[in-house]
Amino acid sequence: MKKFLSISGVLGAFGAAPAWAQDGLEVIGRPIDAGIGFQPAATEVARRLQWLDGMILVIITLITLFVVALLAWVVIRYNAKRNPEPASFTHHTPIEIAWTVIPIVILVFIGAFSLPTLFHQQEIPEADVTIKATGYQWFWGYEYVDEGFAFDSYMIGAPATGGNNALTPETEEALVAAGYSREDFLLATDNAVVIPVNKTVVIQVTGADVIHAWTIPAFGVKQDAVPGRLAELWFEAEKEGIYFGQCSELCGIAHAYMPITVKVVSEEAYAEWLAGAREEFAGTPRTLQVASN
Repeated sequence: MKKFLSISGVLGAFGAAPAWAQDGLEVIGRPIDAGIGFQPAATEVARRLQWLDGMILVIITLITLFVVALLAWVVIRYNAKRNPEPASFTHHTPIEIAWTVIPIVILVFIGAFSLPTLFHQQEIPEADVTIKATGYQWFWGYEYVDEGFAFDSYMIGAPATGGNNALTPETEEALVAAGYSREDFLLATDNAVVIPVNKTVVIQVTGADVIHAWTIPAFGVKQDAVPGRLAELWFEAEKEGIYFGQCSELCGIAHAYMPITVKVVSEEAYAEWLAGAREEFAGTPRTLQVASN
């Protein structure tokens, strides 16, 4: 089921070319060195989450500034030098009511925006494409549930594919052979998940050994892969391109070397890729289209 992309098997990468579905796709969802912001949102789920994060950041910034200003005012106004005789009161009812009611109002306000975002994320719609993702130590297995084929996905240069987790000339050659660049090392996989643009994709997530987590930051999705349980997430990618993710649950010694690669392509390219994938992974010959006179 799995074709290993070993250092000695660069030619095997060319052999898998019909199932690449790449054709100059832009790399969009990639980590940036020294970056502190989100990756570009490629789904409605991601946009909602990023907006919610920005809104909460404004609220907590205002609260922090208020608390710092209040502390500074108390230190200056009520220090021992300016108040040699301390006050004798034990409580202040209006203040106690205020510091109870105001936080409640703030939390209700946040909840009014966060709960709809959570429901939008968790209510799984009807799928156009259903894929089962299974986490293993240390790679991902994918099954296209409605298409009758499955494949495994290893990091290019991982030990299981003949690498040593270092960007050697052989690994860089394998990356180029698969259509990637050296900047995609530790992110690119030999077999990518391919999905059509603007279609609802449901990913069924589970684990085969320990807990893993399937994550694509640009899609705003993260779901633990728990052995014995089948969870679901969904997204609808709005722009063609290549997106990267990582296993996001510590799962063992090679946890850092089980990335996720998703290629979002046009419907036409997806149909072509499906035909090649059925032939490559399920052994089903392509259907020949014969033109009639």
